[in-house]
Amino acid sequence: MRIEEDNKGESASIKHLVFAYYVTGHGFGHATRVVEVVRNLISAGHDVHVVTGAPDFVFTSEIQSPRLFLRKLVLDCGAVQADALTVDRLASLQKYSETAVQPRDSILATEIAWLNSIKADLVVSDVVPVACRAAAEAGIRSVCVTNFSWDFIYAEYVMAAGLHHRSIVWQIAEDYSHCEFLIRLPGYCPMPAFRDVIDVPLVVRRLHKSRKEVRNELGIGEDVKLVILNFGGQPAGWTLKEEYLPSGWLCLVCGASDTQELPRNFIKLAKDAYTPDLIAASDCMLGKIGYGTVSEALAYKLPFVFVRRDYFNEEPFLRNMLEYYQSGVEMIRRDLLTGHWKPYLERAISLKPCYEGGINGGEVAAHILQETAIGKNYASDKLSGARRLRDAIVLGYQLQRVSGRDVSIPEWYTNAENELSLSTGSPTHKMTETISVQDSFTGDFEIVHGDHQGLPDTMSFLNCLVELDNVYVAEKNSEKRQMRERKAAAGLFNWEEDIFVTRAPGRLDVMGGIADYSGSLVLQMPIREACHVAVQRNHPSKHRLWKHALARQNAKGQGPMPVSYGSELSNRSPTFDMDLSDFMEGGQPISYERAKQYFAQDPSQKWAAYVAGTILVLMKELGVRFEDSISLLVSSAVPEGKGVSSSASVEVASMSAIAAAHGLSISPRDLALLCQKVENHIVGAPCGVMDQMTSACGEANKLLAMVCQPAEIVGLVSIPNHIRFWGIDSGIRHSVGGADYGSVRIGTFMGRAMIKAIASTTLSQSVSTANGVSPDELDNDGLELLEAEASLDYLCNLAPHRYEALYGKLLPESMVGEKFLEKYTDHGDTVTVIDKKRTYAVTAAAKHPVYENFRVKAFKALLTSANSDEQLTALGELLYQCHYSYSACGLGSDGTDRLVQLVQEVQHCKSSKGGEDGTLYGAKITGGGSGGTVCVVGRNSLRSSQSILEIQQRYKKATGYLPFIFEGSSPGAGKFGYLRIRRRNSPKSK
Repeated sequence: MRIEEDNKGESASIKHLVFAYYVTGHGFGHATRVVEVVRNLISAGHDVHVVTGAPDFVFTSEIQSPRLFLRKLVLDCGAVQADALTVDRLASLQKYSETAVQPRDSILATEIAWLNSIKADLVVSDVVPVACRAAAEAGIRSVCVTNFSWDFIYAEYVMAAGLHHRSIVWQIAEDYSHCEFLIRLPGYCPMPAFRDVIDVPLVVRRLHKSRKEVRNELGIGEDVKLVILNFGGQPAGWTLKEEYLPSGWLCLVCGASDTQELPRNFIKLAKDAYTPDLIAASDCMLGKIGYGTVSEALAYKLPFVFVRRDYFNEEPFLRNMLEYYQSGVEMIRRDLLTGHWKPYLERAISLKPCYEGGINGGEVAAHILQETAIGKNYASDKLSGARRLRDAIVLGYQLQRVSGRDVSIPEWYTNAENELSLSTGSPTHKMTETISVQDSFTGDFEIVHGDHQGLPDTMSFLNCLVELDNVYVAEKNSEKRQMRERKAAAGLFNWEEDIFVTRAPGRLDVMGGIADYSGSLVLQMPIREACHVAVQRNHPSKHRLWKHALARQNAKGQGPMPVSYGSELSNRSPTFDMDLSDFMEGGQPISYERAKQYFAQDPSQKWAAYVAGTILVLMKELGVRFEDSISLLVSSAVPEGKGVSSSASVEVASMSAIAAAHGLSISPRDLALLCQKVENHIVGAPCGVMDQMTSACGEANKLLAMVCQPAEIVGLVSIPNHIRFWGIDSGIRHSVGGADYGSVRIGTFMGRAMIKAIASTTLSQSVSTANGVSPDELDNDGLELLEAEASLDYLCNLAPHRYEALYGKLLPESMVGEKFLEKYTDHGDTVTVIDKKRTYAVTAAAKHPVYENFRVKAFKALLTSANSDEQLTALGELLYQCHYSYSACGLGSDGTDRLVQLVQEVQHCKSSKGGEDGTLYGAKITGGGSGGTVCVVGRNSLRSSQSILEIQQRYKKATGYLPFIFEGSSPGAGKFGYLRIRRRNSPKSK
């Protein structure tokens, strides 16, 4: 109903209403479900104007009516695909900005005028944000019909791109908050911007023909197994082959290009083929997951073999629904592309889909829309979505869910977790609840080697293993549906055999940071949060496989199978399997470069490089040959992307577990160096070694002091009782694989090469001018210094006064890669490559490690000095200097700068009050910079902890993000050792 300003306008006639229906530009699935709602509205006698970028045939093939009006226009771009299976997050935000943000004023003016020109009675959106705002400006009610909203989808992209894009999420949420209510479809994501929600059944296109009619037209008998390939944009250069299908099967191919040649057992469908009829006539479907494919698979009880889509953030909710109703089989991407389809298809047809819910959502939604248009009020007086979002900015899958803590999880997300009784949060949260683990664990298993050292997270992990064993038993004895990760992990181990457990913590970079690769002294503290890995060796014939791992069972042999447990909140496949032969070529281990390419071929499984990469490094560096099957369960409580070495903890825990299970004796230091090779050469991140060294060699409540030349531990520095360190997460994702970290590292090595060249030239000139001068008159000390500097291995070995006296003023502020290579040939770093076209900062990057090494030495000396305010003030000043040196290198960020500023405000506010001791004294960005965590030093007191909490709340008020606080310490992997556990009633325990 149109809302007239004088409230005297007539209500629209129920016999003839005008609807404006906006459709997002993201994929066919939205347009096809809109078709069903529109068809019902038109059947009721109403006019519908559809604003869409989809081809006309999507609508006209199903609706032949003069009451349908198509207006070709795209007002939001949705998610931009980097390829057929990967969303480009940064490109999506950029495209949305170009499509919907920059021309926003003109869009609103145009849409308001158009809505008035057609005399719309109701605006319907699936799920175009600006349509809701335009409707409000035009005085027309609006309703959204969807299973997700763009504020939720884009929020995770913002975390990757940086919070300066956050205004996009806020604007979308505010636009949605103008709509009356949400008609919510099954398989929905959290959608906090909407005030009121009405749930409807699946919106599914109706069938025109029976299964028998379709098969008769295709000339396919009932005895032939038929799979429909419903891909919506196939991977570039993909060639389908006859051997991809089981014998006697046929495949219907949707969306094939006109020039694509297909094998004889593949049938090309017309572009305008009516897929619901074809889906219902098939025995299973193969494709990428989306609402349209999932809803039709469920409606027509068709098993769906699906492939994950990277950064497709609605996927976990749809996948959970598929698996809950026994309709889904997940296929690994590499098996899709290499044609290893048979085991998946054969498994699919053994399923018994059990969805019994309604499939008339289009009819139900149309009725609600009609009632709304004639004046029925479904809305309440709740606060608007924009108001609610001020208290819970949407962070997508990186909501502040941390193992052991629920930090400000909004109610709407908790409710979504309970959908279908399946958790959408991280199962590791449940593993760290306060429970009496000792009794429950020892009642089922016994520790036959090692000591859990009373660590609560370790005892929780052991208890989790017991629970997984119970899940496995329950799964064997009943049809009870279990969560997918729990089923994977429960079936992973042979519970009658020994299991090895290791633990490796993350680390807080107190001092040293990016100077490690320049040979600096560093001071690192292992944090309380850690990664646990459970590993078991089995003969290949006894190895248990789950779901898609079965697809490789009959290939070249059984191989390592790392499994990530609790990966629902991230863009990764939860399981990974491979054959050992994948790591071999010509009887020798493959190169690191080949391994890097192997793991990079599927972004959703790239995480496995951190785990399985340890196996290849042991093969290449120590000559280890693995004959048995290896099962690994990885459970990490170290938050990712926060600059606390989550990757190092995974690498160290994984390699430690594999070494323990195979009886390999590797010192913690050597193990750390091996793990660095995993990160540098297989993952491809150019990090130094301090992360792995701290995770492997650190001790609780001590700072690991190490000279990174390459990794010489010089001692463990006890943290004085009156001093305490905290880490505060900025909420800006950090990555040592990022461009900023790599470019600064390159600039540093460029600077070293230039300093060596300057020293060499100066030395030559000094020697040549000294001809004829007696040796006693020569400054031999000066020449020796120049000789050392001309062959400088580590930039940190250059004293600050020498840098200032001889080199600082001669270094260029920046240099283009091509010019550097022309003059110096090489920068001498084996893990980075210079881009000839890129300009690199040199002066700041070279100066930082020279001074940082001096600062770290001073910091270490100060820690052992007398307890005083002057001691703490000096320690804090060194942190501040380090922070601003990072910024000069280009590795700062708005979030970390704000946190450091808040620490300064608290420090100076407290110190200005007469008679009060200070609480906090300094702060700095950590690790690779460009976001991540800030390290804070302060007095170990209750008021200091209160000050940290005050900063946490002030940061949230300013940014909408509640930081996670790192506090406490725990032992490194070497100090922990390993546990060997065994079921009490197993044959080995008798």
